[in-house]
Parts: sequence; structure tokens; C-alpha cells
Amino acid sequence: MDSLLWILFVIAVLLSSTTTIIILYNRSRFTSLRSSPSTRSSSSSYRSSQLPSGTLGWPFLGETLEFISCAYSDRPESFVDKRRCMHGKVFKSHIFGTPTIVSTDAELSKIVLQSDAKAFVPSYPKSLTELMGKSSILLINGSLQRRIHGLIGAFFKSPHLKAQITRDMQNYVQKSMESWTDEQPIYIQDEKKYCLSSTCQGID
Repeated sequence: MDSLLWILFVIAVLLSSTTTIIILYNRSRFTSLRSSPSTRSSSSSYRSSQLPSGTLGWPFLGETLEFISCAYSDRPESFVDKRRCMHGKVFKSHIFGTPTIVSTDAELSKIVLQSDAKAFVPSYPKSLTELMGKSSILLINGSLQRRIHGLIGAFFKSPHLKAQITRDMQNYVQKSMESWTDEQPIYIQDEKKYCLSSTCQGID
């Protein structure tokens, strides 16, 4: 019975965690930065023999528990620092149920992130995609992503709009703080949501 409770606890931790990490390659199930179909078949045999050093940890669990433990400690960077000292700037691991390759090399990360979804496709854990929704800007790739980013960037560069948003947010925050009392709890998440909603409705 104790072992069953322990297994259920571990599974709950894995499913509830939303901690993220920069991952450059997923060996079997492409849930982080996935190889595009055009490059996947031609280089599959080459990649299998060119994996960097590292460890996959426990079966199924991998190194997820240690990663989460470090993330909530006083030194969250210790997980990556330890493996970088042992295996170098690029190493393999097993996090959130997926074999992965983690890069701490600035030049390599730059190449991957600037590949424009040709060599790698950005992706996120299932829990995060369900939270953001399929239409989230973070889940859009290629030319459509550039177009949306351009439209949003141009929209918020307007000096008039910046001044209006700042003024509306300040007014809302002041009114909200005046209504706060010591007897009732204050939920910051709700206040942020109401503030953003009021600001968007006030944009003309």
C-alpha cells in the first residue's frame, strides 16, 4: 500500500509541475524543439550515434525528480551546473517522461532558436499547451508567427497607446487598492485578470 501511495505521489508531481527548461532535441517523442519532417528521415541514423554524453536516470521517471527538487531549492541552477561540469555544455537527460538533449551553449542555442522552424520546431509540455490553448502565439511557428509578432509589436509601439494603457492601469490599481480590506483575502491573479480586461476594453 505504501509503495502504491508513493507511485501515485510521484505521478501527481510529474503531472502538476509546470517548470520548463530549454531543450534542443527530443530523441523519441518530440515535445520540446522537434526536428522538422524534412530533416528527420535523412539524419535519423546519424543522430542516433552522435548523442552527447549524459544519463537518462531512472526508467520512466528519468531525472525529473532531481530537476524539480533543484528548481525549488535555493540554487535552482544546480541541476544544470552539475551536469555541465560532468558532461559539457550539451548533455542528454530524461525530463518529464521524455528523453532530451539540453544545451547551455549560447551559440548552439542561438542557431536553434533562429532556425525559423526549418530544422527545429518549438513545442512545449502537454500541461503547458493545455493551459495556454492551441491558438496561443507561443504555439505558432514560421511565417505566421513572424506576422503576428510584427502586428503586435507595431500595435504596442504607439506612444498614444502606451500612455493610455499606463494611465488606465494606474487608475484601476488605485481604485482596487482603495477597496481592499484587511478582513478579506486578496487574490492577485484575479486582480491582474480584471486589470488587463478593463484595460483592453478601454482601448479606443
